[in-house]
Amino acid sequence: MGRIGETRRKLPEVVLFDMDDTIFDHALTCRAAIGRVRRGEPLLRTVPLDDLWRFYSRLLEETHPDVLRGRTSAAAARDARWLRLAAHLGGRQTLREARELSRRYRREYLALRRPVPGSIDLLRRLHRETTVAIVTNNGVAEQERTLRFLNIAGAVDLVIASAEIGVEKPDPRIFRAVLRRAGVEAREAVMIGDSWCNDVLGALRVGIRPIWFNRFHLPRPPGPTVDETDSFRPSRRIERLLAAAPDARPSPGPARIISQGPVQRP
Repeated sequence: MGRIGETRRKLPEVVLFDMDDTIFDHALTCRAAIGRVRRGEPLLRTVPLDDLWRFYSRLLEETHPDVLRGRTSAAAARDARWLRLAAHLGGRQTLREARELSRRYRREYLALRRPVPGSIDLLRRLHRETTVAIVTNNGVAEQERTLRFLNIAGAVDLVIASAEIGVEKPDPRIFRAVLRRAGVEAREAVMIGDSWCNDVLGALRVGIRPIWFNRFHLPRPPGPTVDETDSFRPSRRIERLLAAAPDARPSPGPARIISQGPVQRP
């Protein structure tokens, strides 16, 4: 017990988390929801579920920035994705038909939401000892709804969303906004996230120590050496990793966009 207390006293002043596919399991929720819709659609059953999921995720990566910047609504972007998905498979759906698939997907997605294993326990443990913040490329309302659904809103002190700040990770300004609101210096913070570009390189640009959450075991890109974990279990191991600040902080390398698998947004 003494060792645990000692570790907690050494925790950073604030721990920053990405949301989707770090706290909230977007990727597998998305896959499961597409699977539910696919059951009743012969066109969708012509290809394996994983192929549908990956193609939908690529479409999501293309369209989500326009939602963040207010150029289209989230619902309209989903409708367009399902229309393009049907066209990709050789179907001739109308916009009305695609909209119905989109609505079915959204209902299933909301019903199937789940946390990343171990993330809830970790957040609650950390919140008892330090400040916990969410830094997300999404809207505040969307992520606060997810936090309430996962019953962890009380374990998060700050939610900083790109839609509110006006810039997206890896832009340094969103990280600086978190530091200002938390009232800490960069050296007093640690960032945990699944995106090498957005979370790891973005944090390094402002001097925040990152921990790469690599649960899908992606190859490590060339560049700075940072701490890495593929699981939040057991949570005490992550607490020790958070407390074990490196002797020399790695220098930030140039931002490099790499494939991160399915993107992390609904």
